[in-house]
Amino acid sequence: MEHILSILIFFPLLAGILGFVVDKNSAKAYGISVAAVEFLLSLWLWASFDTTNAGMQFNEFIPIISQFGISYNVGVDGISLFIVIMSALITLLGIILLDERKIANMKNMIVSLLFLEMTMVGVFLSLDAIIFYLFWELSLVPMLYIIGAWGGPTRVYAAVKFFLYTFAGSLIMLVGLLSIAYLYHLEAGVWTFNLLDWYQLDLSVGLQFWLFLALFAGFAIKVPMFPFHTWLPHAHGQAPTIGSVILAAVLLKMGTYGFVRFSLPLFPDASVQMIPFILTLSIIMVIYTAMVAFAQKDMKQVIAYSSVSHMGIIMLGVFAMNAEGLGGSIFLMLSHGIVSGALFMLVGVIYERTGTKTMSEFGGLASIMPVYATVFGIMLMASVGLPLTIGFVGEFLVLLGFYEVSPIGTVLAGTTIIIGAIYMLTLFKRSFFGPVTNEKNRGLKDLDARELTALLPLVAIVVWLGVYPKPVLGPIDTSVKKLLVDMEYKARTPEAKETIISLQRAKEEK
Repeated sequence: MEHILSILIFFPLLAGILGFVVDKNSAKAYGISVAAVEFLLSLWLWASFDTTNAGMQFNEFIPIISQFGISYNVGVDGISLFIVIMSALITLLGIILLDERKIANMKNMIVSLLFLEMTMVGVFLSLDAIIFYLFWELSLVPMLYIIGAWGGPTRVYAAVKFFLYTFAGSLIMLVGLLSIAYLYHLEAGVWTFNLLDWYQLDLSVGLQFWLFLALFAGFAIKVPMFPFHTWLPHAHGQAPTIGSVILAAVLLKMGTYGFVRFSLPLFPDASVQMIPFILTLSIIMVIYTAMVAFAQKDMKQVIAYSSVSHMGIIMLGVFAMNAEGLGGSIFLMLSHGIVSGALFMLVGVIYERTGTKTMSEFGGLASIMPVYATVFGIMLMASVGLPLTIGFVGEFLVLLGFYEVSPIGTVLAGTTIIIGAIYMLTLFKRSFFGPVTNEKNRGLKDLDARELTALLPLVAIVVWLGVYPKPVLGPIDTSVKKLLVDMEYKARTPEAKETIISLQRAKEEK
């Protein structure tokens, strides 16, 4: 286990490079094999992980440019562990779902996905700000190519819009990261980009505020928070199925993960100051995008806007700043990744059969494709937070934690559950029940072995973690509590300290 994290990061990269010489007829089998090994390695990491240790584990540190304090520095804790596992799982199942008859130049697709997997895992394991930023930026390249090469009619516009939005935010974020390194140099006399060293930096409240805003630009656009969300539905609408799956399941989580890993521990005073602003944007994001989802006629767009709404719930949990809210938000990152990934897969399945995603083109699908309808129904129930599904656990914890911050805000945010149930059940009713409205659909085939292999593991996870979430919540909770203790210790103003402490005490008293 000495270099397990480096293996997890660079194995897909090496395999992707070797993929260029693989025969095109064997490309998918090669991709499945590589992704399966990567997923097994992530499970091995979980099996070897000390769930009682709240700090970073399996650390690796190699100086790169010593005079500027840049190093290859990686580690994993309970916050990042399961996001890495989810990234590996979603990549594997997404490759399995690929239809060689529908994908032109399968070899290039597989190589792109392996490169993308490398960047995703790298982001969640990096403890050096420069290395983190390099992986963050490199993730744009394969996704840009996937959308631009295999997307819909306006794929180039969607790809460029996706790139410009996220790249612009990243540049502002880079200025913030370089500023933090400079301030550390002024205080300690040495340069470092080691995130664990930065946690010890004592910044004034004013500096915290401006640096928070700099990093906010990169993280908020990636989430994407209102009003920066407009790139996402178009990217989803034009992306191929595998692009939408990975974008919703993993790439969006980079933004929320950045807030947890960087903004909260580095700027505790500014984070407390920004609670009203962030929560206002998040509530608008939750309600507005849910209502927009209800107005959509395209099945994929409904799920795309629903995805944005759920990301708003995650943001509420992050800035609830108590163990329930923050732990629930991290669990909801996993839940949203599993459920949204599965829903985009399911839309891709019907689109490959019919060439359309418009709900009016369907009707009575349950009688034609009963297995497909059953799997869709389970994922839909998880999406709206039905108890005993994975979606309920995270949303319940987030709203429970957020209630300590704002009971009224919790009621407003909770309306998304009602609105979500309305538009999701409406989608399900129009598409799956009643008479068959399109005679062309009568000959549709139900899920085949390839599709079931990709979808059934996600169904199992939805039920398993909905009934028994403790194996995942335990390690998350351990690391989250350490984060909150560190924030309280580092906060400079009495107001910030009292806010963080009171949010914890309120739960303990209950």
